[in-house]
Amino acid sequence: MPHPTHSQFIDLLTCLTNSFIWVSTDHDEIEKVAKQFGAKVHRRSPEVSQDSSTSLEAITEFLNHHREVDIVGNIQATSPCLHPSDLIKVADLIQKEGFDSVFSVVRRHQFRWSEVKKGDNKMTEPQNLNPAKRYRRQDWPGELYENGSFYFAKRHLIEKGYLQGGKMAYYEMRAEHSVDIDIDIDWPIAEQRVLSFGYFGKEPLKEVKLLVCSIDGCLTNGRIYVTEDHKEMVSYDYRDIVGIDLLKKRGIQVRLISDRDCSKTLSAMQLRCVAKVNVTNKLQVLKDWQEDMGLSWKEVAYLGNEESDVECLKQAGMSAVPADACAAAQKAAAYICKSRGGCGAVREFAEHIFLLLEKVNSARKQLEEISSAGKEMGRNENSRKGNKELMEKEICVVHYKCNSILSQVLVWVMLKIKIPMVHRHLQVR
Repeated sequence: MPHPTHSQFIDLLTCLTNSFIWVSTDHDEIEKVAKQFGAKVHRRSPEVSQDSSTSLEAITEFLNHHREVDIVGNIQATSPCLHPSDLIKVADLIQKEGFDSVFSVVRRHQFRWSEVKKGDNKMTEPQNLNPAKRYRRQDWPGELYENGSFYFAKRHLIEKGYLQGGKMAYYEMRAEHSVDIDIDIDWPIAEQRVLSFGYFGKEPLKEVKLLVCSIDGCLTNGRIYVTEDHKEMVSYDYRDIVGIDLLKKRGIQVRLISDRDCSKTLSAMQLRCVAKVNVTNKLQVLKDWQEDMGLSWKEVAYLGNEESDVECLKQAGMSAVPADACAAAQKAAAYICKSRGGCGAVREFAEHIFLLLEKVNSARKQLEEISSAGKEMGRNENSRKGNKELMEKEICVVHYKCNSILSQVLVWVMLKIKIPMVHRHLQVR
């Protein structure tokens, strides 16, 4: 499924300058991955690693071992659309306001009614509306709800047993970025939202510019009908032809490949695509096309279904197989279509590529926002250069917790702040 990787979480948090990443975990594999990406590791004790353990208990244990940490940001990776631009703004606001705690909210337009339990002789009552004068959505500003994406608090609040208190402020996140994975049925919604609005790491994304499709078993169902006069006939799905046309309209070249001679069949289908048949080495043909077009492998997509396609599936930046592809091909592919070969698999993969294009466009907007926020943060930092003592930040990340329902990743950010003498309060928003 499409979701942020471990490295993308670390990418997200290292967008805050001068940062060090801490991972709090009791899991060997998570520790290995954390160290692989340059994070420090705090081994959680068995007492705070139970299914019933709370985040607050784990954070408190961490603070007991790290007296130098003054501010904790508990960031929930079950909110997968949190962006570096949000964290940069929060980190910048920490230096400007005198808040003791800050938490994320989202604006919702939902009318609330009082609950009436079964058997009670009561009527429900409106909580935030007058039924005689119902608002139109566009005329009502809505209400702010906690979305659980992150909670920042000073040490003294956490030591008292809570993450919200003192002088409090909220940070309003954009509605499209407010996604929470709480139970298993939340996953499908989160998957689609992440594709359009998620954070995808520092590595630049590339648009797919070439799709290479194996003919037999992908464009067709693999069956060959032979007439009495020894002529071959195959069948194809019109949806796949529409998919090829849509790809072309998006500026994506579609080329076909086959390890048998099916040139007459292709001629009859009138697809107007470059094709190579009777191929003995598909990977070499794929490399030749990639080099001739001057593309990187990330700009190449491949749809195959047989063992002869395995190396191409591994090499291409985006790969897929029909639902009835052989086991070796399925293992090598990044995406397995729900449709069978010759029954809409090409169209389905085309739709998957279109989602990637949305992802690329979203990532470009993210980079623009991050760049803008970073420049603003730099201007603010330059204005403070007159102080002899500048603020020192230490970002300590990441608490992973697994339970029997689904894997949850809770990311912590701890900021160690050295306050200039002229300031009495750490400033947070």
